[in-house]
Amino acid sequence: MEVIVKEGGARLDKAVADLTPLSRTQANDMIKQGEIFVNQTLKKAKYVVQEGDVISYEERKEEVLDYQAEAIPLDILYEDEDLAIINKPQGMVVHPSAGHTSGTLVNALLYHIKDLSTINGVVRPGIVHRIDKDTSGLLMIAKNDHAHQALAAELKDKKSLRQYVALVHGNLPRERGIIEAPIGRSEKDRKKQAVTSKGKPAVTHFQVLERFGDYSLVELTLETGRTHQIRVHMAYIGHPVAGDPLYGPRKTLKGEGQFLHAKRLGLTHPRTGEEMVFEADVPRVFQENLKKLRKID
Repeated sequence: MEVIVKEGGARLDKAVADLTPLSRTQANDMIKQGEIFVNQTLKKAKYVVQEGDVISYEERKEEVLDYQAEAIPLDILYEDEDLAIINKPQGMVVHPSAGHTSGTLVNALLYHIKDLSTINGVVRPGIVHRIDKDTSGLLMIAKNDHAHQALAAELKDKKSLRQYVALVHGNLPRERGIIEAPIGRSEKDRKKQAVTSKGKPAVTHFQVLERFGDYSLVELTLETGRTHQIRVHMAYIGHPVAGDPLYGPRKTLKGEGQFLHAKRLGLTHPRTGEEMVFEADVPRVFQENLKKLRKID
């Protein structure tokens, strides 16, 4: 869809809401997702439109709301009346979308867990945060709205512990460090994220655990939670995650996607206030490649 601004002076999100069938909330979401263009260029919601600007976007297809519970095996590490901790396998999408209406974590949750928070609607019940399809590891699931709000607030305040392990290309020059570089949607490839001055603040802490010459095993702690943050940051410093089809080289370790695992998750229980930390071992393909690298080394 394409509209021409006849009178300038309004914010982009308001202009879109005024000139199209979209609500301001929908406009904001689509702007954040890089789906709305002004003169074929991505702009932020606060951009002030000018007379003659051409605003364009593709209309979203209506989401199918009847997602079914599926008897998919699920590794539930912990569960009580407020939350559950899931060890997501590599290859599983977290929630349904246009290309993945079944086989997702949400489909499995609907089968295994009776009650889930409703804050994110029927598409993402219980989902407080996400990890990529081919990233394995720990996720917190909210079983009611109070728990969801508390867990989400803790994430926003950077009080939750989210620690990953990854096999990355190359030999890092330092044992530990901090990568502080803003991340936003790539202007060259809309499927990718990138370090860009127009992006949001992103901070990743890293520590080298083992070195294997051409590869290194690193521990990564998130201070922020941007889309593809670890994958983008490691590629940015010249040490992309092994097996990453989007940000890494073609010649890499054999596996089923990036060698990135959410190993440790810490949170404050929303009801009791107890500090809780959960851990999950890396998947088999990760372990097998580690054994091979240790023998080579």
